[in-house]
Amino acid sequence: MLGRERVELKTLEQVRVMRRAGLVVADMLAAVRAAARPGRTTSDLDDAARAVLAHAGATSNFLGYHGFPATVCASVNDEVIHGIPGPRVLEAGDVVSIDAGAVVDGWHGDSAITFVLGADGALPLGSPEADPAVDDLVRATEAALWAGIAALAPRGRLGDVGRAVDTAVEVAAAATGRAFGIVEEYVGHGIGTAMHQPPDVLNYATSSRGIPLKVGMCLAVEPMVTLGSGETRELADGWTVVTQDGSLAAHWEHTVAILDDGISVLTAPDGGAERLAALGVDVVRLD
Repeated sequence: MLGRERVELKTLEQVRVMRRAGLVVADMLAAVRAAARPGRTTSDLDDAARAVLAHAGATSNFLGYHGFPATVCASVNDEVIHGIPGPRVLEAGDVVSIDAGAVVDGWHGDSAITFVLGADGALPLGSPEADPAVDDLVRATEAALWAGIAALAPRGRLGDVGRAVDTAVEVAAAATGRAFGIVEEYVGHGIGTAMHQPPDVLNYATSSRGIPLKVGMCLAVEPMVTLGSGETRELADGWTVVTQDGSLAAHWEHTVAILDDGISVLTAPDGGAERLAALGVDVVRLD
């Protein structure tokens, strides 16, 4: 027991299975990004992710979860998370967040990306075709993700993650002059034999340092940031969460394992090596 929560600690072999699930999720997100075009629907993006799952022989951990009716969450513009894919037609300039998950041999992976849709498809970060404020938002949220992941490496306390995310967003706001908001009502989580497990992984600083970080923990770090207030509300569908003030939102997520020799980002194709090297953190390569 760690504190009052039972946190599932994994063996290295179990983490290796989670890595297989994580790579399926990475492929799902890549397929969705490649499929995104103006004129296509969010249901089309769900179809692209479902095809990857079928090819890999994996199953969806989203489909049927508390009744969720799709393979991925597709959230557009002011939708923060849990958007249900359907007939919505995508347009150039849309901010699209995709959250995807997969199960392999009973072990889960979970990851999310956000991109801006251009005339010919998803735009790379820094594209002159994107609205500068929106590009700043997506960049800031991704940077906050990697700052939170890097905070796991020293194996301190769980609160270090939220503090790192919070600081990264503050730094981005100061650098860009944008008024970013951090969504506090929804947080990251433990992951393993279930998609959502203890502990909660906050995206903001608190007075509590949190539980100790231990070898065998697998955590989903997932900051959600807006171009306005961080306050949200849930739509009548019982799933889609939107910003209270109608501001645009971004969402990034990775599944990360804490191992004897360091950390490994299980849902990043390179294990997080490139992005974390820039932050002075080495990763454990599992493949």
